[in-house]
Amino acid sequence: MTAVAISTAWTANRLAVLGDSTTFGVGDPLPRGGWRGVGPLLGKALGAQVDNFSFTGARIACVHDRQLPAALKARPDTAIVIAGMNDTLRSDFDPEQMRAHLIRVVTALNGQGAMVLLARYHDHSRVFRLPGSLRRALKDRIDRLNEVIDDVVAETGAPCLDLDRMPGAYGPDVWAVDRLHPSELGHRMLAAGFGDLLETAGCAVPNPVSLVCEGGRPANKVEHFAWLIIKGIPWLWRRGRDLVPYATGIMVRSLLGRAEPVPAEAPARP
Repeated sequence: MTAVAISTAWTANRLAVLGDSTTFGVGDPLPRGGWRGVGPLLGKALGAQVDNFSFTGARIACVHDRQLPAALKARPDTAIVIAGMNDTLRSDFDPEQMRAHLIRVVTALNGQGAMVLLARYHDHSRVFRLPGSLRRALKDRIDRLNEVIDDVVAETGAPCLDLDRMPGAYGPDVWAVDRLHPSELGHRMLAAGFGDLLETAGCAVPNPVSLVCEGGRPANKVEHFAWLIIKGIPWLWRRGRDLVPYATGIMVRSLLGRAEPVPAEAPARP
């Protein structure tokens, strides 16, 4: 039998990028300064104009309140949203509010005809080493963040890239010196993963993302350790002050042989 070529259903001419420092490009520096990152890499693969509305430190509420209105004005064909990690480090962490905001972001862009791609998070403690109680506290928050993202995917049908299941996601060369942001290779892997999701959805991806890096050399172990001591721990303390008492509680309950409290179930949704 003669193979029949299947043409793609649509082309993405405009890509909107929303989120935090990861979508801003941190970890993938340009030779003359500034950041590149997943957005421009995916835009090049699609042959699309890129509008990057993300900024460092953004939370899901920031995406909803500040980035979404600008993205809607741009009228993209597709959009990527990576946000939520900054929420996990704050005392007002609110999964229900995060879920409501993220659903509105996705549905608003869908309403204009844009396909929105989301990302589900990996276990950060496998990359950024932390004391046991702090590690468990952060993992609990990330698990709850992933539950939010799963709910949004189930409700909206948004394609989602599962970073935990991405081959090679925990390799040291995938992460920048801070161990918090993807390296150039990590950003390329993200862009390639999103490109695969779009291709599966029938979008043309004329220039698939290469995983061959064009930047500088990866940081060595000494540089990673120096960053952790000089910048990493102070940054974690500033961003995660509420996680420290939370983690202390985990440690105390462990020493006393008490089980962890089970979070109250959210009210049933209509």
